[in-house]
Amino acid sequence: MMKKNKGLFILLAVLAVLLAVYFGLQAWNRNKEEEQKKEEEAAVIHVTDTAAEDIVSMKFDVGNGEMSFEKEDNTWFYTPDADFPLAQSYPETMAEAVGNITAERELTDGDDLSDYGLDEPACTVEYTDDDGNVTDIYFGNMTGDNYYAAVGDKGTVYTVASTVLDSLDYTLDDIAQLDTYPSIGSGNLVKEVITRNGETTTYDNENEDQEEDIAAMAGGLGAVTLSEAADYSVEDADLAGFGLDEASRITVEATYTEDDEEQVLTLYIGNEDGDGSRYVMVNGSRIVYLISDEICGNILNEPE
Repeated sequence: MMKKNKGLFILLAVLAVLLAVYFGLQAWNRNKEEEQKKEEEAAVIHVTDTAAEDIVSMKFDVGNGEMSFEKEDNTWFYTPDADFPLAQSYPETMAEAVGNITAERELTDGDDLSDYGLDEPACTVEYTDDDGNVTDIYFGNMTGDNYYAAVGDKGTVYTVASTVLDSLDYTLDDIAQLDTYPSIGSGNLVKEVITRNGETTTYDNENEDQEEDIAAMAGGLGAVTLSEAADYSVEDADLAGFGLDEASRITVEATYTEDDEEQVLTLYIGNEDGDGSRYVMVNGSRIVYLISDEICGNILNEPE
């Protein structure tokens, strides 16, 4: 019995030593990883170092005209038009990009700013943080895949990746949050009611005499894509210019099924734009879309 206990104690002692070595190695590896991470972080050259959530305004022009944004209550707005339907992911990504610019190199004892194109910068990015601090970043000539850049008084010149400006290179069409549009076809279109000049015409899929009409209109409704806008936040006073004021527009109410429940889509169709399209609005939206004459003609069951 004594020999058995002695053997057990030896095994437990060996196990304890092995566990101590294992956990010691784990701790050593963690320390080495932390040291390596600190060394890597110390080697990073920060051109800007502002948390994205602390940035409250941005202004720049990277070739698509001046863009400016402001943030209020954690919501970004397009400064020239607060009603513009701005997709929030874009300014959030932009703030992340401009607030965390790192350099490939920091140039010391360099040439004149004119040699880098920084005396007359090709692009200037300005942002303001929530403490009111304003940061200006200037971008000059390209060098390979990088730009020469400087901050503030231009005392230090850096080379930064061109992807910084790529993250800002969008048009209003790119960053607009457009309306969602349902999937409608001959299989789920129940009824369409068209009101024009005070007169109403109803097409019903239960009316066998209207099967071809319903199919044509369903084809038109199913072909609509809300991708091109003529005005992102139209004022009531401007609706008449598009033929979309209440007295001029054609109203289309399409009843369709979705997940076995009936839904209603209301479209307002206005004037032709003179270039093969018509002005269209979705009820509840302030965006004026351009939809082809052919598609609108099918929706309205108009002969070609």
